[in-house]
Amino acid sequence: MKNIKNFENKKVLVLGLAKSGESAARVLKKLGAIVTVNDGKPFDENPAAQELLSEGIKVITGGHPLDLLEEDFEVMVKNPGIPYENPMVSRALDLNLPIITEVELAYLISDAPIVGITGTNGKTTTTTMIADIFNADKHAAKLSGNIGFPASEVAANATANDSLIMELSSFQLMGIDQFRPKIAVITNIFSAHLDYHGTQDHYEAAKWRIQENMTAEDFLVLNYNQEKLKEMAVNTVASIVPFSTTTQCLDGAYSHDGVIYYKDEQIMQVSELSLPGDHNLENALAAICVAKLSGISNTAIKDVLMTFSGVKHRLQYIGTKSMIKFYNDSKATNILATQKALSGFDNHTLWLLAGGLDRGNSFDALAKDIAGLKGLIVFGETAPKLKALAESLSIPVFNSEDVASAAALAFDQADQGDTVLLSPANASWDQYKTFEQRGDLFIDAFNKLKEN
Repeated sequence: MKNIKNFENKKVLVLGLAKSGESAARVLKKLGAIVTVNDGKPFDENPAAQELLSEGIKVITGGHPLDLLEEDFEVMVKNPGIPYENPMVSRALDLNLPIITEVELAYLISDAPIVGITGTNGKTTTTTMIADIFNADKHAAKLSGNIGFPASEVAANATANDSLIMELSSFQLMGIDQFRPKIAVITNIFSAHLDYHGTQDHYEAAKWRIQENMTAEDFLVLNYNQEKLKEMAVNTVASIVPFSTTTQCLDGAYSHDGVIYYKDEQIMQVSELSLPGDHNLENALAAICVAKLSGISNTAIKDVLMTFSGVKHRLQYIGTKSMIKFYNDSKATNILATQKALSGFDNHTLWLLAGGLDRGNSFDALAKDIAGLKGLIVFGETAPKLKALAESLSIPVFNSEDVASAAALAFDQADQGDTVLLSPANASWDQYKTFEQRGDLFIDAFNKLKEN
């Protein structure tokens, strides 16, 4: 960790705790800052605030009093989830108080080079692929950022021999100043988070900030399947490294006639990738670009991509029983996510498990994607809607009580060579606290099947 003097004896307000705020507060204290933490959760219900107070950090909880800003703070470190329209943040802007997010702090203290990954979809999978490839080739990589590991905490413990593989949200990127990754990736850009950003243009501008401090010595890996990113590429000084599944990108990674290439070098067969679907091929191409730019061997790249089981609950391969494969895609909480999952499988040998919270929508948009399914097993509040859709398409459909019984029923109905996919197309809250809980119960059900 660089012992920078940027914050020494400066009053810094950390707004919002969660993991990133807690980490930022501790790092700032080590750097000699005079830290105040402000969090909306009451003190009695706030273990993180209690712990920070015991460490000698000032905490103010239970609300966000505007008069707190009358103190002479020199910097605000804002939780990325707090919108800029928040009264506390808005007032800080009026006072011209610099506002950063914790990833900026991580950059300032990091001895390790940073690979930054952003995009609408595929960030977590691509970030994890890259880290696994680095580590397989004995290039020490540490996951950080939006993937669940506070960037400043990871940076504080990293050395110059490590690499920070950092997932970055648009919320985090809005709060950077000097942040400069050695390699940056934008997996794709679709419409998202408009409730936070207001417009698609603002959302895209936030994502594009990942490259604003990069130079020609740095590399920006972009998805050239998207015209939008091709257009944006002319507005950076970073060295562009493209990837595509539809165009032969001779300056980057691409697939052609079932083969994956980096520039003119053959890396592996598309069929050798462990994760199905065009979206996962795109993720793999992005990861290959980063790996090759970092001097990683083809052997390590291929070994990881042939065995990569996916991020938990995101089209995660969990195993095979009696030659029937099981995949956990519990993170698919909407129709679009399930459509992407289905694109990677042969419907004629696929059993789909779907259902969950009824938000009042129909599932007509899913019709073309589930046509020809070997079977559909439904559960939860939306089971009747999904069953009606399946029956209209002459798809065999079965009711189950929950995800665990759905897994058992699918196994009973499936034949050797079939695949069972949990991709619910619905939120989990009718039966489960989180999609993670739903996915864990599916995994538990599979493990019980394996024991028998």
